[in-house]
Amino acid sequence: MADHTTPHHRPPRPRVRAGLAALAATALAAASVTVVALTSTATPARAAGLSPFDIPGRGATVPFVEHEAEEVAHTGTRIGPDRHYGTLPSEASGREAVTLDAVGEYVEFTLTAPANAVTFRYSLPDNAAGTGRDASIDLRANGALVKAVPVTSRYGWYYGGYPFNNNPGDTNPHHFYDETRTLFGTTYPAGTKIRLQVSSTAQSPTFTVDLADFELVGAPIAKPAGVLDVVTDFGADPTGATDSTAKFQAAVDAGKAQGRAVWIPAGTFTLWDHVVVDGVTLRGAGPWYSVLGGRHPTDRKRAAGIYGKYVPGGGYSGEIRPHEAGGPSRNVTLRDFAIIGDIRERVDEDQVNAIGGAMSNSVVDNVWMQHTKVGAWMDGPMDNFTIRNSRILDQTADGVNFHWGVTNSTVTNTFVRNTGDDALAMWAQTVPNVNNSFTFNTIGVTILANHLVSYGGRDIKITDNVTADSVTNGGGIHVANRYPGVQGPTAVLGTWTIARNTLIRNGNSDYNWRFGVGAIWFSALNEAFQNPTINITDTDILDSSYAALHWIEGQTNGINLNNVRIDGAGTYALQVQAASQVSFTNVRATRIAQANPMHNCVGSGFQITQGAGNSGWYTATPYCGPWPEPQWGTGPTTPPTTGNPTTPRPPRPRRRTGTWPGAVRSPPPAATRPTCRRTRSTATPAATGRAPTTPSPSRSPWTWARPGTSTGWC
Repeated sequence: MADHTTPHHRPPRPRVRAGLAALAATALAAASVTVVALTSTATPARAAGLSPFDIPGRGATVPFVEHEAEEVAHTGTRIGPDRHYGTLPSEASGREAVTLDAVGEYVEFTLTAPANAVTFRYSLPDNAAGTGRDASIDLRANGALVKAVPVTSRYGWYYGGYPFNNNPGDTNPHHFYDETRTLFGTTYPAGTKIRLQVSSTAQSPTFTVDLADFELVGAPIAKPAGVLDVVTDFGADPTGATDSTAKFQAAVDAGKAQGRAVWIPAGTFTLWDHVVVDGVTLRGAGPWYSVLGGRHPTDRKRAAGIYGKYVPGGGYSGEIRPHEAGGPSRNVTLRDFAIIGDIRERVDEDQVNAIGGAMSNSVVDNVWMQHTKVGAWMDGPMDNFTIRNSRILDQTADGVNFHWGVTNSTVTNTFVRNTGDDALAMWAQTVPNVNNSFTFNTIGVTILANHLVSYGGRDIKITDNVTADSVTNGGGIHVANRYPGVQGPTAVLGTWTIARNTLIRNGNSDYNWRFGVGAIWFSALNEAFQNPTINITDTDILDSSYAALHWIEGQTNGINLNNVRIDGAGTYALQVQAASQVSFTNVRATRIAQANPMHNCVGSGFQITQGAGNSGWYTATPYCGPWPEPQWGTGPTTPPTTGNPTTPRPPRPRRRTGTWPGAVRSPPPAATRPTCRRTRSTATPAATGRAPTTPSPSRSPWTWARPGTSTGWC
């Protein structure tokens, strides 16, 4: 989804409480970032709380074992925990990381399972021009140098308000981290000590390491019989030295005509434009081996991507080129390859996503999507589309968005991290979204907006997911009548199933509203809910940054909470800013930071029906007043018991060389401001900083007023 922010109101920068001299003096040149530091040379105790991989039975089955840098041996400086927007630890997994700022400093991981590859998440400081810096860090195994791994800040560091830019002269630096991956060249056994170690500070004064995901990658998948080969049959360049777009397009067109799959052998292929697929299977040797990427050298709007054909008059309102018309595409399978792009900015009208267009009766399976604008922005109408067993990393905007008349479609068993907007979203603009689902996904560190959201929609399912660490302007799960075209038949309708989800450190401060957003929150900005049934069951809301449950912007109803555990909240169990009708049964809240667990300034407009088993969240005299400063870290440090899920996990694919393997999990490790009112701004889109042509609009702008000058509590 688009960034729902406007530049009118930015919160004051948090005070620098402690910092690294090199970082403060030279690392950030034109944009300083608060660093909360705790020096350590030994393995520290867990302080920031649970990992998203601590939760049994929920989330994605992933092929890697994750290790947090702050929890292993290191000679750098431990930063965090901190959740203030605009700080390095606030965007780290678990809100902690390790900064290395001298030659020889390292983070050392001990393998708990054999591995031959690593993906690590890191941050380098930006340069003064905002164009990024390049450096390298040594990868060592048991002390011996394996290789120097290139790292860069070119895919991070955004400034200003929406739409963001790369100008360090503006305020509001954010999106600090990136990820890179490398094969070791051999398999190291469990017990091997793998170091990331600084060899020079000439190219970068600091290296902040957040985590490392270690993986045992299989050999490349063998070429199947009977396929068309993009290299041997069509002349595509596996070295990436030349543009292969036309060769790929010829291959998939021939594949459709002949009823044959198209094979991408191991190699790195440069594409300067979309490859449009219809009625064809495009498959590779595995996402570590068959890699598509690239961007046109002179046309910013053309970049690597696999697209279905657009539906004229559908969700995409831009120019449709002749070969992209006539959609939706049908019977497409994309599997076993990577799309690693070169997108370094966010321009919403640019169609520079990994996957796009419209595809019905189609599957994306085991595809790695990184460094594009959106992993998959799907413009309907379209039906029966599935993304599964995939990874979506380091996007400038959403991870996935089902936009405009997408029906019977799903994202399942997929890992998403470091998106610049909503991680997994549905937006029923003008044409209803119906019977879509997000199931068994793991989402970590969403930089802006929500982990899981549906703007409108009927009969939506959000189940068995794990989300952790939302940074600003959103929460963990959001149900809303918001954004253009979400009203009437496209609004929140029917029966919604939101079940067996675990939300960790979700919710955050909205720097426009200047108060916290809840871990699960509801909005009826465009129109009141028209009696849907929204069942939220068997859900754990853990260590919320602000409120656990939140109602805002218009009247909602039909919300039923049953067997919901709230354990730790930085402000309240319930934050009520709009009328609603809600039933609570067996909703239990503990470790709420405020003595009064409810903030409610709408009085009896918030109607509660209580069943049995409730505790810890209700009071007959809720608080209404200035927003308190949040108190963080009150949640559990050991994973709760989730029990056996009542919905079966989707069947795992068979273990095949190079495919998404079965489960490999780490063992569980031992603003205060006056109450105010708000009113809509009458500013034009240009005045609010929103591009008039953007396909995904910003939040309706608000301006602040003293009490008594407008309606509706903010």
